[in-house]
Amino acid sequence: MAETEKPVGVAVLGLGNVGTEVVRIMEDSAEDLAARIGAPLQLRGIGVRRVAADRGVPVELLTEDVEALVARDDVDIVVELMGPVEPARRAILAALEHGKSVVTANKALLAQSTGKLATAAEKARVDLYFEAAVAGAIPVIRPLTQSLAGDRVLRVAGIVNGTTNYILSAMSETGASYDDALAEAGALGYAEADPTADVEGYDAAAKAAILASIAFHTRVQADDVYREGITAVSAEDFASAKALGCTIKLLSICERITNADGSEQVSARVYPALVPLTHPLASVNGAFNAVFVEAAAAGQLMFYGQGAGGAPTASAVLGDVVMAARNRVQGGRGPRESKYARLPIAPIGVVPTRYYLSLYVHDKPGVLSKVASEFANRGVSIAEVRQEGLVDEDGQPIGARIVVLTHRATDAALSETVTALKELDVVSSVASVLRMEGTE
Repeated sequence: MAETEKPVGVAVLGLGNVGTEVVRIMEDSAEDLAARIGAPLQLRGIGVRRVAADRGVPVELLTEDVEALVARDDVDIVVELMGPVEPARRAILAALEHGKSVVTANKALLAQSTGKLATAAEKARVDLYFEAAVAGAIPVIRPLTQSLAGDRVLRVAGIVNGTTNYILSAMSETGASYDDALAEAGALGYAEADPTADVEGYDAAAKAAILASIAFHTRVQADDVYREGITAVSAEDFASAKALGCTIKLLSICERITNADGSEQVSARVYPALVPLTHPLASVNGAFNAVFVEAAAAGQLMFYGQGAGGAPTASAVLGDVVMAARNRVQGGRGPRESKYARLPIAPIGVVPTRYYLSLYVHDKPGVLSKVASEFANRGVSIAEVRQEGLVDEDGQPIGARIVVLTHRATDAALSETVTALKELDVVSSVASVLRMEGTE
């Protein structure tokens, strides 16, 4: 019986929203967790920056000495929920060196230091779990590492940042500007006071690095991920997208790219893209997340749910704690880092996709011909062109707006085309350049 087994000692580092929920669930579900593990979980201590009696837990559990806590003999599993990269890295490495299994939700740290942490875990022969680091409560890591371990993953694409998805959903539904949608997200608590990590794509890029590393058995770090944020997306872009039967989402995309000689590369990238309304990711709105996986044998799979928040993230954390605790009780170990493929990272310039461009031009004969020539000169095939005239307050023509949709082209060819367009005397400005995904 679980009651007769030696307890599995747990130390929690951090008592924010997620840490508080983890401690609460451990207490409220103690009997069920013990039955699932085969031994009871025992909370040994909680590492915090400041010990105070108003933290909602017995003050004797709190300590500011994280180093001493993770080294205790009665601690078997360390749950790191502190963030940011430091001091979390030092705490995790110390825990691993002392033979403790580690559960973390720290995507920024993992995207930078997965190799070092995995090596330390392997040396100590303990577990390193991080399901909660990507998409909160949505089970994505475990399906990739275990359920699809016998398959060949081809592509992982998803919406993995709730803040940006809320902002883009609001712009789509109400026609609001980016600034207004961001202000609304902040007022409702969906956006941080400094939203840079979210709106500039850093958070999504860290998660893309983790997903690519697992899916393609290759170490991919955050710096390997091409990144664009959503700050330049306009209400006009959404109006054009709607006319094209699309919406706009910030996507994290990881995929295998096969070269002409048969060799493979890994592409990992984050950017806002037009997505057809018929695609499953188009219906993922608000602060929800979804990850779309394509595998050779399994085909297409989609994982959907709440990607952030204290309780959803705590659910994923506790799932990892149960797995690590079972391994402690039964003497096993979870999956280790798989990096055997060692595929090179594809530069963004070689990655082919479709594009949407919005141009402001002078309304005069020959404009379309000049614009089209710049695309043709660089081998970028135009799929569709739409033009609308612009007038001032008195109804006098002041130019035109052209929307160009391309067939698939490399990023390098498109970038050269955009540079050439900006130099044309008939082009006032290139207002938007967005990619199109899911239209093949």
